[in-house]
Amino acid sequence: MSAPTHRYLSLGAGVQSSTLLLLAAHGQVPSFDAAIFADTGWEPAAVYTHLRRLEQLAATAGIPVVRVAAGDIRRDALDPEHRFASMPLFTLGRHGERGMARRQCTGEYKIKPIKVEVRRRLGYPHPARVPAGVVAEMAIGISLDEIGRARDADVAYMRNTFPLLDLGWRRTDCLAYLTDHGWADTPRSACVGCPFRTDAEWVRLRRDDPAGWDDAVAFDAAIRHGSARANAAGQPLRGQFFLHRQRVPLDQVRLRPRVEAQADTPGCGPWTCPHPDTVTEPTPDSSVPPGREVRH
Repeated sequence: MSAPTHRYLSLGAGVQSSTLLLLAAHGQVPSFDAAIFADTGWEPAAVYTHLRRLEQLAATAGIPVVRVAAGDIRRDALDPEHRFASMPLFTLGRHGERGMARRQCTGEYKIKPIKVEVRRRLGYPHPARVPAGVVAEMAIGISLDEIGRARDADVAYMRNTFPLLDLGWRRTDCLAYLTDHGWADTPRSACVGCPFRTDAEWVRLRRDDPAGWDDAVAFDAAIRHGSARANAAGQPLRGQFFLHRQRVPLDQVRLRPRVEAQADTPGCGPWTCPHPDTVTEPTPDSSVPPGREVRH
């Protein structure tokens, strides 16, 4: 097995990946050549504030934080000229059928731009072939309680590693470490309009980030009848899209937050989205037959 030639951190700016960056900055795990943050363009204000603080800390340890992007997920979704990378929106069919759209956003806006950056740093940007033996190590913030999400890389030029598993740390250990080092306010990473937000998270967004809440409400209304591109092409959704599982306009949802520990709500990192990859989509747009199981 070839030894890695570069060592990177997949930085989602949530609890686990922030913990790994701090551990590296403090010399408690091997350092990284760079920490790569895939910016969807629609993270909450608290995440961008947290990221700027991480950049300052990492700079003192000689770890550059690199922001990469494949576009602005919100703007692209509403652009009739742009291909729609499907988000896991809740669907409601004409006859009350309930389902979800396929989830392509993580792959398009997080994983793909990170791979582009890794290839560039290895010296073999697409479409150049990465020679055998040129390997980058990618550290991913998966803790012991999420071990089922630890997977090998799907390309030969990257090798996934999981330092938190090596340490035997759970998410609660990460939270304790962050608190002990003055980072107790580390936010959960997820797009403003992520349909997988819990009611407690929607309440926090509405309370702590009114501009973000208004943005999500406006987006929810804008995507009600499908993507802008499909509508412009005369292929409207056979049903409706919603950000909330109740399948009513977001500003009309009766939010019922449960008492939740932060440790129970993992964020959506590039390789660590905690939600299923396979969903049923009984009320899709005209490109997918009703009832088809969708994989990505």
